[in-house]
Amino acid sequence: MLSVQDNELMCRVGPGTPMGDLMRQYWIPALISSELPVNDGPPLRLRLLGEDMIAFRTTSGSVGVIQNACPHRGASMFFGRNEEDGLRCVYHGWKFDVTGACVDMPSEPAESNFKSKVRTRAYVAAERNGVIWLYMGSRVTPPELPQLEVNMLESGETQLQKVMRDCNWMQALEGDIDTSHLSFLHLGAVRPEAAVPGSFDYYGVRDRSPKYDVLDAEFGTTYGAYRPAEEDTYYWRIANFLFPFYTMIPTGTLGVVVQVRAWVPIDDEHVMYWSMTVPSSRSTGRAGQVGTQNNMASGRPANAATGGGGAGGRFEYEPETSGFLDKWRLNQNAGNDYGIDRELQASGASYTGIPGIFQQDQAVTESMGTIYQRHHEHLGTTDSMIIRTRRRVIRAATALRDSGTVPPGVDNPEVYRTRSGSVILPRSANWLDATESARWPKVAFGAPVEVGV
Repeated sequence: MLSVQDNELMCRVGPGTPMGDLMRQYWIPALISSELPVNDGPPLRLRLLGEDMIAFRTTSGSVGVIQNACPHRGASMFFGRNEEDGLRCVYHGWKFDVTGACVDMPSEPAESNFKSKVRTRAYVAAERNGVIWLYMGSRVTPPELPQLEVNMLESGETQLQKVMRDCNWMQALEGDIDTSHLSFLHLGAVRPEAAVPGSFDYYGVRDRSPKYDVLDAEFGTTYGAYRPAEEDTYYWRIANFLFPFYTMIPTGTLGVVVQVRAWVPIDDEHVMYWSMTVPSSRSTGRAGQVGTQNNMASGRPANAATGGGGAGGRFEYEPETSGFLDKWRLNQNAGNDYGIDRELQASGASYTGIPGIFQQDQAVTESMGTIYQRHHEHLGTTDSMIIRTRRRVIRAATALRDSGTVPPGVDNPEVYRTRSGSVILPRSANWLDATESARWPKVAFGAPVEVGV
C-alpha cells in the first residue's frame, strides 16, 4: 500500500507539483509529426502535464507551441490565423512567433513599442523521426533528447501509435511492469497443452506465478521475472521502467525487439499512451520463442487469441473533434464496457470476453477510477517491480524538490539505449551477466543481438 500523501505526490503533475516539476526536466513526446501535416495549417489543441497549449507548424516548417490563452485578454489562440511564421490572435490581431515574442500588434498605434514588452509562454519543440518533442522545463538550454533506439532509426522504420486513456499516468504505466498479469488477463484461457511446447507462452501458462529479481538501474528500474522452462533452464522476462514515464515490456526475444512505450500525462486524470516499435524486429528471433508471435496448437496467436489492435496491430478509434481530450480515443471504451462478450467469456474461449490485449489492459486500469487510492491495496510478491518503481519516482521527485538533484537520465541520454525481452537461460546463469550484451547492444541502431550464455 502507498500512503495518501505519497499517492498524491506521485499522481499530481500540474505546474508547481513535485512530480510535475520532475516531468518538466525531460523532453516529452507531444505529437506525431503527421498531426501537424502542412505548413501554415490549422492550429491544434494540446494538453500536457495539465497545461493547455496550441501547436502549429509555421510557414517555414518549424513547430511552435504556445499557451492557449492570448496574453492580451485570454482569448484562445486555437482560433488564430497561422500565417507568415507566426500565429495571430483573431480578437485584436496580436501575432506571436515560435519563441513567444509578439511580432505584430496592429491594434496599437504605429509609434507604440508595447509589443516589445509582451510575450506569450512558448515551449521549445524538436522533431525527430516522426515525433514532435516538447521541453517544458526552465533550462535556457534544454538537455539532449533521450537516445531511445527506436526514435533514432531511419525515418519510416518506426511505427507510431497513440491512445488516450482515462486514468492517471502511473496507474496505466503499472500494467506494463506487472508481468504476472499476462498469464491471466491475456492468456488466462490458454491451456498449456494448447500452446507450442518450448515457446515462451507455453512456459508462461504452465507456471503462472513467476519469481522476481528487481533492481534499480541508471535509467530507472529493471526486473527479471523467471519460472521453470526445462529441467535445467528458466524462462526469463526482462523489462524496464525508464524515467520519467517509459516502459520496455518483455514482448519478443531479448536483444531482437526494438521498442518503447510512453505513458505521457495529459493531466492528473488522463494519459496518452505512445507505442514506438520497429515492426520488423517483432517477427525476428528463435523459432517458436517470440512472445507475441507464438502460436497455440490451433494455429492462432496465443497472445492475440481475442483479437484487437495495438503493438503492431491496428486500433479502431472514435471520431475525433478538436477538443483537448477528444483525440485518439478507442471505440472500445467504458461507455460500451469495452465490447465485453459474456457468452465468449463463459465458454472458456476468452478469459475476459474483451477483444484485444491493449483493450483488456485499458478496461482494468480505467475501472480503478481516474486516480486509485492506493492505501486500499494489498500487494503481493509479484508486485515487487511496481513497489520499487513507485519508490524510485517518489524519491527522485522529492530529491529534486528538496535539494535540486537532477533526476536520472536528464543529463545522460545514452542510458536509454537499452532493450527488453524474453530469453531461456541455464538455471545456473546470472541473468544480468548472461544478458548484458542483449540488453545493452553495442551495435548499429536496430540490429538484433543474440544472447550469449
